[in-house]
Amino acid sequence: MKQTFDIRGMTCSACQNAVTRAVNKLDGIDNVNVSLMTNSMSVDYDENSTTAEQIVQSVKNAGYDATLKQKKNSSKNIMQEKTTDIFAEELKSMSYRLKISIPLMILLMYISMGHMLGLPLPFFLDGYNGSVNFALTQLLISIPVIFVNRAYFIRGFKSLKNLTPNMDTLIALGSSAALLYGTYTLYKMSYAMSFSSMELVMNYRHNLYFESSVMILTLITVGKYFETKSKRKTSNAISMLKDLRPKIAHLILSDNESQDIDIEDVKVGEILAVKVGEAIPLDGIIVKGQTSIDQSSITGESLPVDKKEKDSVIGSTINKGSYIEIKVSKTGSDTLLSKIIDLVNEASIGKPPIQSLADKISGIFVPVVISISLLSFIYWMLQGMGIEFALNIAISVLVISCPCALGLATPVSVMVATGMGAKNGILFKDASSLETLKDTDVVIFDKTGTLTLGKPVVTDIVLPKNISENKLFNFVVPVEKKSQQPIANAIVNYGKKFDISNYSSSFTETSGLGVNSIVQEKNITIGNKKLMEEKKINFSDFEKYSDKFANQGKTPIYVAIDKNVVSVIAVADTLKSTSKDTIQALKNFGIKTYMLTGDNEKTAKYIAEILGLDEYVSNVLPHEKDEVLQKIKSDSKKTVMVGDGINDAVALTRADIGISLSSGTDIAIGSSDVILMKNDLQDVVNAIELSKKSVKNIKQNLFWAFFYNVICIPLAFGLFYKHFGLLLNPMFAAAAMSFSSIFVVSNALRLRNYKPILNKTYVNSDNHSEVNMIVFDKNIEISNKMEEKQMKKLVKIEGMMCGHCQATVEKVLKKLDENANVTVSLDDKNAVIESNNQISDETIKNAVTDAGYEVIEINEIA
Repeated sequence: MKQTFDIRGMTCSACQNAVTRAVNKLDGIDNVNVSLMTNSMSVDYDENSTTAEQIVQSVKNAGYDATLKQKKNSSKNIMQEKTTDIFAEELKSMSYRLKISIPLMILLMYISMGHMLGLPLPFFLDGYNGSVNFALTQLLISIPVIFVNRAYFIRGFKSLKNLTPNMDTLIALGSSAALLYGTYTLYKMSYAMSFSSMELVMNYRHNLYFESSVMILTLITVGKYFETKSKRKTSNAISMLKDLRPKIAHLILSDNESQDIDIEDVKVGEILAVKVGEAIPLDGIIVKGQTSIDQSSITGESLPVDKKEKDSVIGSTINKGSYIEIKVSKTGSDTLLSKIIDLVNEASIGKPPIQSLADKISGIFVPVVISISLLSFIYWMLQGMGIEFALNIAISVLVISCPCALGLATPVSVMVATGMGAKNGILFKDASSLETLKDTDVVIFDKTGTLTLGKPVVTDIVLPKNISENKLFNFVVPVEKKSQQPIANAIVNYGKKFDISNYSSSFTETSGLGVNSIVQEKNITIGNKKLMEEKKINFSDFEKYSDKFANQGKTPIYVAIDKNVVSVIAVADTLKSTSKDTIQALKNFGIKTYMLTGDNEKTAKYIAEILGLDEYVSNVLPHEKDEVLQKIKSDSKKTVMVGDGINDAVALTRADIGISLSSGTDIAIGSSDVILMKNDLQDVVNAIELSKKSVKNIKQNLFWAFFYNVICIPLAFGLFYKHFGLLLNPMFAAAAMSFSSIFVVSNALRLRNYKPILNKTYVNSDNHSEVNMIVFDKNIEISNKMEEKQMKKLVKIEGMMCGHCQATVEKVLKKLDENANVTVSLDDKNAVIESNNQISDETIKNAVTDAGYEVIEINEIA
C-alpha cells in the first residue's frame, strides 16, 4: 500500500534523514520518500504489518508532526478536492513570531550595544548602579522571544535526544547557552554588588549574551518564513492543474436535446456536445462531426490537430473547428489530465532536496562543539579548578560557537544573488535552485513556445513573375479573415502590411483541409494538398516547393484562383532569435542539450539540426517527457528542464531544476524553480553562471562564518590559560562574532557586480522581413473572362450632405478596385463606377451602407 503524509517541522536535510530513519524502523516498510521541498512523505508499506497511525506516531516520536493525506478516488471527489495548504498554518505561526521577535530584537540590540556607538541609555540602566537593571531588562526582553520561538528548542533537543542533531539543535544549543550564561552572569553581578566590587560588576556587565540568543532565533525565523513562502507557491501548481477542468458538460439526451450537467456527474459511455471554442470536458471519442483541436496544453503540439469521427480527444483541450459530439471514454482519475496531476504530485514528493552546505557542516560541527564543551568541563574539573570555572569554560565554548554568522552566510549571498537575478530578469524561487544549477549536466528544452515563438507565422511565399505579392494577398486575405484557424490567422497577420480592398462574397470551410470563397467574381481555393486533389486542381508545378517546406517542418498552403494554383505559402512556428546562441553557449559549458516535443519527427529533426542540439525526442506526451527525464537522471546526470506549457509541468517538476518562461502558463510557472521574466533563453545560460558565482560566494561566507569561532574555541577551552594566563575575553568573543558577520555581508555584496555573460537583443515578434520570397519560373495567366467587357454602374445614394460625405463615398468605392474609375456627384446623389473587374451589386451596397449611407438602386450603364 502506498500513502502520502504531510510533514511539519522539517528545517534541513538532517530533519529529512531523521524522519526517513524513524519510519524505516517500523515493520513492513518497503520504501520511504521524504520531500523537504513539499513537506510531504510517500510511504510504501505492508498494511498487515504497519498502520498509518503507527507511521504518524513514529514521525512524532522523532520530533516532527505528521498527518495522513486522504486519497479520493471518485470523479466527484476529484473535482471537488482542493490541494491541502500545508504551509498556511506554518506561515501564520512564523508571521506572529516575527511580529514579536523583530521589535524586541531591535530594542535589545539598542540596550546591549547602543552605548558602544555613543547612543544614550536611560539613567536607571547606566553605569555601576544600573548594572543589574541593565542585565535584568535584557533578560525580560529575551523571554517573550524565546517563548514564541520555543519550537526550535523542542525540535532541537528532541533531535539531540534521538542522536540525530540538526540545525535546530545548533540553534537551540547556541541560544540556550547564551541565555544560560547571561542569566548566570546576572546572578554573579548581583552577588558582586552585595560587597560593592565595582570592578567585578563592570566585568560581568560586559559578559551578557542575551542579544545573541534573541538574534539567532529571529534571523533564522526570517529565513524560514521566506523559504516557506517559496514552497507554498510551488505547491499551487497542482491546484492550477485542477482548475483546467471544465465545470459543465452538455449532455445529449435520448430526444437529441442537450442538458447542462456538472462534469462530475458524467458517466462513461454518455454523449456530450462540444461547441466551437469550448474545452473538451473529458477524454472521449468523436461520434459526430469533424474539427481541429488545440492540444498544445497537453501534448505541446504547435498547431491544432485535425479530428474526425472515431478519433480520440483529450479532456481540457480546446475545440477550434466546428461543433462535435463525443462519447466519454474516461472520467475522474482515469483521464489524461488527472494522470498528469498525479505525476506532478509524485514528482514533487520524489524530488531530492538540496543538501545545504550549512546543514552538512552543522552535521559535523554540532556534535564536535558539544563534545569539546563537555570535554572542557571534565578536564577543568579534573584539574581541580572548581565547578564555577569549569562551567564558565564549557559555556564559553558553546557561546563562541553561536551560529550568528552561520545564520547569515547563506541567506545574505542568496538575497544578493537573487536580487541581481531579478534585476536581470531571472527569478529564483529558493536557494536550492540557485545552488543546484551550477552542477547542470543536461539541459532539456520543450520546443513550442520555448525554443520557438509558439505561434505560426508566414515563412516562405512562392509567386509567379507576373503576380505581385499585393495582388495575391488581395485575393487571399478576404477569404482567410473568415476562418479562425491559427494558420489562417498567420496569413491574415502577414497580409496586414498590404492595402486590402477586396471583399469575400461567400465562404466555405472544410475542416482540416482548407477554405473556398468568391472574390472579385473569381473562385478562390486555399488549402493543403488533399484539398487540391478533392477539387481536382493541378498543383504539380508547385509540388517541389511544397515537399521542400514539409521536409523543413513547415506547413505548405496552396492558393488557387479559378482552379489555377498561383502560389504556395509556407507557415511554421519559427525559432526565437536567441535560441541558437543559447544552445551554443551551453555546449561551450560542456552541457548536453536535448529537445522534447509533441511535434512530428520531421519537424523535430529539422529544428534540432538548425540549433545544433545533441539529442531530440519527437511525438512525446507529458508522461513520456517524464519517462525521458527519469532515464536521463538514472545516469546520475543533473538535469534542467526548460518549458512554458501545461504539458511541461510534470517534466519541470521531475527535473533537478525546472525553468519556465514568464509568458508560459501559471501551471508551468508554479511547477518550476526558476522563472525567466524576459522570456529570453539566453537567461538559462546567465542563470547557470550566476549559480556558479553564488555558490562560490556562499562557500567563502561559510569560511568567514566559522573562521573566528574556530580559532577562538581553543582560547575558550583554556588551552593557553596555564602557560599564558589567557582565557576568552567576552568582549573579544563578541567582536569576533561581529567581525565574522561583517565579513559575510561585505563578501556577499560583491555579487552586486554580476553581469550577464549572454546579453544579445532578443526580438519576440513576427519579423516579416525574414519571409523568404521565391519566384516561380513561369508566368501564370488568371482567367480574364470578367475583364473582356468593361463594367459601368450607376449607384443612387441617399444621405450625402457635404463634400466630406462625397469624399467618403468615393473612398469606399475606390477600395473595391484600386484601378477603377469612380465619380461621385453630390448634386445628383449618385456615383458612377467604371472597372475592368466585375463588382457585384451586393458588394457595392455593403460598402456604401457600412460607410453610413443608403443605396437606393444600382443600374448597369451601357
